[in-house]
Amino acid sequence: MRNICHNEEVDIATPVIVAWNDEKSRMVGDLRDLNTYTVTERYPIPRIQISQAVYIRTMDALKGFHQNVVTPRARKYLRIIVHCGVYEYLRRTSGIKNAPSHFQRMMNEIFPEELSEGWLIIYINDIIFCSKTWEEDIYRLSRVLEKIQSLNMKVSLKKCHFGFEELKALGHVVSVLPLGINKNKVSAVLLKPMPQNQKEIQLFQGFSEY
Repeated sequence: MRNICHNEEVDIATPVIVAWNDEKSRMVGDLRDLNTYTVTERYPIPRIQISQAVYIRTMDALKGFHQNVVTPRARKYLRIIVHCGVYEYLRRTSGIKNAPSHFQRMMNEIFPEELSEGWLIIYINDIIFCSKTWEEDIYRLSRVLEKIQSLNMKVSLKKCHFGFEELKALGHVVSVLPLGINKNKVSAVLLKPMPQNQKEIQLFQGFSEY
């Protein structure tokens, strides 16, 4: 609860839901009503293109959205109500409509030179970069870490992968060979039931294309 504080005076609050991912649960506010009245912030999420990579590194901004502070004026819209009281977020949480686009914009503004040089890829809170030589790899890593440290940004150590020639990133297998497909993703597609109507066909098509 270190990212939220107690608040007794309430005129706006939202219920919570429990989200499951990889057999782990987390409590998030059901912010669908808030998102209905939120003006969409349009910002491009990048296409992932990696070429001429020998060494590949990935890092993950730890609880990415929680690294953004919520302004006092906006906190009242992010109140959640639970059995033990009402709380409001001090930091951005999942479920906010514009959270991904805003975080993408912020990350792009942190690493403009690295992105323009073409060896760094930012996908929301995922940081991916590649190099042709070990010396180049160490140099690029130092540049990225210096910026991360200067901003007091936190990364997830267990999601850091350094100096690999092949690894999984964003649902794909990235290596010196052409971009591959994660076998676990293929299995998920094969286990989907046969579509029975037009809507199910559309859902399956979107799922399989991803």
